[in-house]
Amino acid sequence: MGPWLLIVFLLSACGLASGGPGAAPAPVESGEMGARAASFEVTKTDAEWREVLTDEEYRILRRGGTERAFTGKYWDNHAHGVYRCAGCGRLLFTSEHKYDSGTGWPSYWQPADAHAVVTLVDTSHGMVRNEVVCGRCGGHLGHVFRDGPPPTGLRYCINGNAMDFEANSEAEPTH
Repeated sequence: MGPWLLIVFLLSACGLASGGPGAAPAPVESGEMGARAASFEVTKTDAEWREVLTDEEYRILRRGGTERAFTGKYWDNHAHGVYRCAGCGRLLFTSEHKYDSGTGWPSYWQPADAHAVVTLVDTSHGMVRNEVVCGRCGGHLGHVFRDGPPPTGLRYCINGNAMDFEANSEAEPTH
């Protein structure tokens, strides 16, 4: 297999190729993190974000960083509850939609509701991906791929350190 064919194969296997059933929500063109801030309900200056976020939360949410696989909060969390944006508290995902993708990041097959997240085009690192940001503050959460389970076929691959978890004390943990 030639090197270009191998690259196309790997991109397809990772859910980076476009089209097909279970397609991710249509992304909108994104710009610099700060340039798109005006389109979100919660906006703060860079200094204000630095005051309310930890260094790791700031690096991920405001600078588009990524935690290493199997190191972030919640990748192996099996408790029932909800996941909120660490920047603004917006409800993003529920444990009902979480599954073990084997990637080392918390993975969900759908967001909590249609307005929880926004999908943007991410052309960083020489790839074209669908970036997922908080629908309220625009904080970078991760990416969505087309290799998830039914019924959506989507995998929202999210940085655990971009979220806070609220356990539902009445529910038993899942395995």
